[in-house]
Amino acid sequence: MNKLKQRWGITSNFQLILIFIVFSINGSFATWIAKPVTEFVGLNSETTNPWIFWPLRILLIFPIYQITLPIVGFLFGQHKFFWNFTKKMLYRIGFKNIYKEN
Repeated sequence: MNKLKQRWGITSNFQLILIFIVFSINGSFATWIAKPVTEFVGLNSETTNPWIFWPLRILLIFPIYQITLPIVGFLFGQHKFFWNFTKKMLYRIGFKNIYKEN
């Protein structure tokens, strides 16, 4: 736990617990939000081939997760941590103008 706290730059166990809670809630929240979004786009598990539906839904969950992570983090008072976390993740997948690593 101490290595993780040091790596993330946090000092208290309470903040670490809040961060874990935000990660768990946001994962469920992103998948919950993905259902109406896939239906809005016209994808339905009953009418679309599962070999097409599930990969597209999983690909859709990723941007939803990135968008909702700072929002859920804000609700738990951890917006700064999750905003930086999201920027770093987007930088690593190719959005170089978002975040400059030291």
